Amino acid sequence: MLAKRVRIHALNMTSNGGSAHLGSCLSCAEILSVLYRDVMRINPKDPTWKERDLFVMSKGHAGAALYATLAECGFFSVDELQNHYQNGSIFSGHVSHKGIPGVEVSTGSLGHGLSIATGMALSISKKNENRKVYCLLSDGECDEGMTWEAALFAAHHKLSNLCAIIDYNKIQSLGDVKDVINLEPFLDKWLAFGFDVLEVDGHSESELLDAFNKKSSKPKCIIAHTIKGKGVSFMEGKLLWHYRTARGEEYEAALKELSK
Repeated sequence: MLAKRVRIHALNMTSNGGSAHLGSCLSCAEILSVLYRDVMRINPKDPTWKERDLFVMSKGHAGAALYATLAECGFFSVDELQNHYQNGSIFSGHVSHKGIPGVEVSTGSLGHGLSIATGMALSISKKNENRKVYCLLSDGECDEGMTWEAALFAAHHKLSNLCAIIDYNKIQSLGDVKDVINLEPFLDKWLAFGFDVLEVDGHSESELLDAFNKKSSKPKCIIAHTIKGKGVSFMEGKLLWHYRTARGEEYEAALKELSK
């Protein structure tokens, strides 16, 4: 299973390099797997193929999960992942496009991704190209005004080729989302901004695929309910694993659970 391999890679990458955000990587593994394996039109042998769909990893702090997905899909060798977060490596902790096949744009300064994606979608629409743009956001960056400005823009321009996916794991950098800035009623907000909205179990590949395949005349938002640290019992739902690096016994225990 691709999602399982992505999780194991993310664990190894963050542990070897001493980087953070493992919990964020684990929560979005199925989303990335379904997108790259089943939904997006891509060509790993020609990453800049003119007819490809575009992906923006707005939650760029989960870069290890994206790099792992790209490697598993053949954009570059899986062996290169061992260089993640090492001095001089092209694989930085937050997503970088520099020298990495398949990455469209550098991200990690949260709140910018949807704006970039809407610009891409508008350009594609004006050229009458049959391409789509997918943007994966964190729930925490939905605190930011730029996200909602982009949503207004997308709906105004009727960008039906745009799909925003929210990794709604309910935990952001400083605490539970509901305690930092409550987003609920979340679905109603996106509806009010003019999106076609679907709520799914973000760890159910069948639900994700159905949501991605649903046709719409509006920009689409998929609210994917996920679990921070998914797949490792002592990491699930824990703020600590937004930052902590698994090493020693913690690493061995996490690897054992992810390898089942």
